[in-house]
Amino acid sequence: MNNHGFTLITEQQLREVDGTARLWRHEATGAQMLSISNTDENKCFGVSFRTPPTDSTGVAHILEHSVLCGSDKYPVKEPFVELLKGSLQTFLNAFTFPDKTCYPVASCNLRDFYNLIDVYIDAVFHPRINEDIFKQEGWHVDAPSADSPWAYKGVVYNEMKGVYSSPDSVLAEQSQQSLFPDTLYSLDSGGNPQCIPDLTYEAFCDFHSRYYHPSNARFFFWGDDPEAERLRLAGQALEKYTARPVDSTVPLQKRLDTPRHIEVPYAASEGEKRALFTVNWLLGERGDVDQALLMEMLEHILEGLPGSPLRKALIASGLGEDTTGCGLETDLRQMYYSTGLKGVAPRDVPAAEVLIFETLAQLAEEGIPAAAVEAAVNTVEFAYRENNSGRFPRGLSAMIQSLSTWLYDGDPLAPLAWEAPLAALKKRIQAGEPVFEQAIKDWFLNNNHRATVVLLPDTGLGKARDEAEKARVDAVQAATGPEERAAVAADTRRLEEVQSAPDSPEALATIPALGLEDLPAHNAPIPRNVVEVPEAILSHELPTQGVAYTTLLLPLDNVPDRLVPLLPLFARSLTEMGTARRDFTELGALMAAKTGGVGADPLLGTVRESRKTVSYLAVSGKTVYDKLPDLFNIIHEILLEPLADKKVIEARVGQMLLETKARLENALQSAGHAAVSARLRARYTGAGALAERTTGLSYLESVRAMLGRMEKEPQTVMADLEELRNRIVARPGAVFDCTAEASGLSQAESLARRLLQALPQLRPGAAGGIGETPMRLPAAEAFIAPAQINYVGKAANIYDQGYIYHGSASVILRYLRMGYLWERVRVRGGAYGAFCNLDRLGGTLVCASYRDPNVEATLEAFDGMADFLRGFTPDKAQLTQAIVGAIGDLDSYLLPDAKGAQSLARWLTNDTDAARALMREEILSTTEKHFRDFAEVLAEAAAKGHICVLGGPRAEAAAAEHGWESSRLI
Repeated sequence: MNNHGFTLITEQQLREVDGTARLWRHEATGAQMLSISNTDENKCFGVSFRTPPTDSTGVAHILEHSVLCGSDKYPVKEPFVELLKGSLQTFLNAFTFPDKTCYPVASCNLRDFYNLIDVYIDAVFHPRINEDIFKQEGWHVDAPSADSPWAYKGVVYNEMKGVYSSPDSVLAEQSQQSLFPDTLYSLDSGGNPQCIPDLTYEAFCDFHSRYYHPSNARFFFWGDDPEAERLRLAGQALEKYTARPVDSTVPLQKRLDTPRHIEVPYAASEGEKRALFTVNWLLGERGDVDQALLMEMLEHILEGLPGSPLRKALIASGLGEDTTGCGLETDLRQMYYSTGLKGVAPRDVPAAEVLIFETLAQLAEEGIPAAAVEAAVNTVEFAYRENNSGRFPRGLSAMIQSLSTWLYDGDPLAPLAWEAPLAALKKRIQAGEPVFEQAIKDWFLNNNHRATVVLLPDTGLGKARDEAEKARVDAVQAATGPEERAAVAADTRRLEEVQSAPDSPEALATIPALGLEDLPAHNAPIPRNVVEVPEAILSHELPTQGVAYTTLLLPLDNVPDRLVPLLPLFARSLTEMGTARRDFTELGALMAAKTGGVGADPLLGTVRESRKTVSYLAVSGKTVYDKLPDLFNIIHEILLEPLADKKVIEARVGQMLLETKARLENALQSAGHAAVSARLRARYTGAGALAERTTGLSYLESVRAMLGRMEKEPQTVMADLEELRNRIVARPGAVFDCTAEASGLSQAESLARRLLQALPQLRPGAAGGIGETPMRLPAAEAFIAPAQINYVGKAANIYDQGYIYHGSASVILRYLRMGYLWERVRVRGGAYGAFCNLDRLGGTLVCASYRDPNVEATLEAFDGMADFLRGFTPDKAQLTQAIVGAIGDLDSYLLPDAKGAQSLARWLTNDTDAARALMREEILSTTEKHFRDFAEVLAEAAAKGHICVLGGPRAEAAAAEHGWESSRLI
């Protein structure tokens, strides 16, 4: 076999990755390639570089954005977006870490996979990183005219303003930096907004020249594609290069003898008095995979469950609202551990810190309960064996794991070959060696390389930041003469013209594309068997590697409206409250020891055509087949043997409500687009209203009200929870669902029948159709928070307008999202992202932006979609590209458990195979006429739509100017 300039360094058969792993070295450049060949059809490729920053200007992050904005071979404005528009990709993105930058892609289609690789390799080695791209993605002075107020703009600049508006994000960054005062980990590779305008174009280009060289590259392949072609593709990309010294070493932090204490302000609303804090310890090097595995288990012992000793002590202390800290961090050269509290009074931080050390000392001296150790070992082992990477390709997960040692010149296979270290550790545990107690002593109690970081509320910080930013750009403007100011304004207009100018047909033609002939003609079926006796029992026979995924659905149609906000709390209480047999600590340990997890959540949906609401409480669990009886015994216990101790219940309810409040408030800062979208959907469908009332802004209001009730009349909350149990836990209308291989399905079905028979046969009288009524909300709302960015949304229900769904809508909206909105809201507007999504079953069309510096301009962009379509006639290539992308969305890759869950959801909502087949036919037959006709649908939606905005001063000003209903959230 022609190895195309590569020499094999090592080869291993790895059962853990179900294949063969080979590490290659390119002789001419020194580039390394890890090639893992197995049967995974979801093929993955990545190229990564060590990119150590020397300051906090965000150069690595800005470069990550910029190299995907055109290259020598693909001279279009954004090849990344062109691929997103028309690829069958299952993953397409890039990541900036504190010390590395990664460019991964994945696809199940081999031709598509090669197309993605070709574009990405050319992007990283031959990018078209001109100054306009630097200004767009990084930062620039935006001067509408010579004398009007100037401002700073840029995609990364605004993204990081959003990050620095989140106290949790600031705490995480400061916690890391506190432990590494002498290394690059003391810097922010993402970029501190105060430092980003210090970055020059010359330094930006120099960073690429220095680090984006094959001698500093690590290539990764995973899946069922032929290895010979991997070598050819990589060898071809490197054939014109020779080796070059690249000084990209990531140094070790010298261990410190004295603990540090750091206080940092965070932007808070008026009246806010709560602090956040973490205690952080520097651990050993990530290359010690044995220690990494041990610490992973110790993390679970300390904080992995609601009843874990450290987490339990912090929450039960009443000193704060919820725990915080990242726990064990393993992505850097040296690991660290971080834990703490949020929502704590500043005066109580010392007491909480003492509590952490007292709890650790007690565990080290008195020993860790055997049940907690068993739970941790099983949980970690189950996670490794299941290898469930969720929405990420398994190959991407493996790549990130390998880089945790490979990046620092260690063995890339060591983190993947976990069987031997796991067996060795289990042997030490079984021999009675106090491995976890000793680790607590070594790495926590006797480790003076630690730092306590306290974030203190500063109600003037947000305003001070805005004023400092304005003063800085005003000083720039004031320091220029008339001619120079005119030149800056002219450059702003020129940049806008460049951003608005379409790529030439010749440039677009360079992007490799699939044709309609490359697309599967039919939807891939998901196996489903349904038996109704009288309860419905669904089964999906899929290759799950010996794991059964089960869900018991209990109808919510008997829940009175006033109890809807209590549903999430009741769901949590099932697994986090304890039972008549055992307290919540023992229950959590049992679940972790016998299963891969048990949980409960409301499951909501809309029935196709009728638009009726589907509402269930889903009690889900997963385990290996021989422990299925344990799983069903646990479900029986949490449903039918409730805890009776009212004092314990009251204490746990109060703790869970405080945790929920803290988590919801944090989510508003980091994922405000989700809150805005949920709020908008609530006004159009019953399912949308239920989701808003159990997860959204309304739910936050309810949680705050429930906390008030817990202080004044806790017995009323207890009575409501008991009523919920009586109304929900019953047999009539129950559904059981399982995804497994045949032997697992047979066993699970038998156990499910017994469980169903044990449920009560009668329920109180029906409450009258939960969730059929949308919420009555103001036409336009603004929610104000201490943030420097905004989340802007607008929505309408196009089915209410008379539109009947046609598959072409998926094509058109996808094209708008990746074309028009990307250019208007992201490229020209500076927001980090924008989207428009149609709920195919309910008819709600939602447009929203993410980390957006604007408000009115974004709403104008949403309203402008109709005019854009009126003036747009897609050519054959554009139409094909949009269809391919829509089919890619339809055929998104799913792991077996997700396939089973999707099949269940389709059955519940009457989303039949015939309806989905018709949708596919309509997508494939989309024409330019469909684009034109849909313009009128969007025009009516713009006229009748409703607005919701969450953000800072700009959102508040827009609300005042336009008369929107406004309220302060945090």
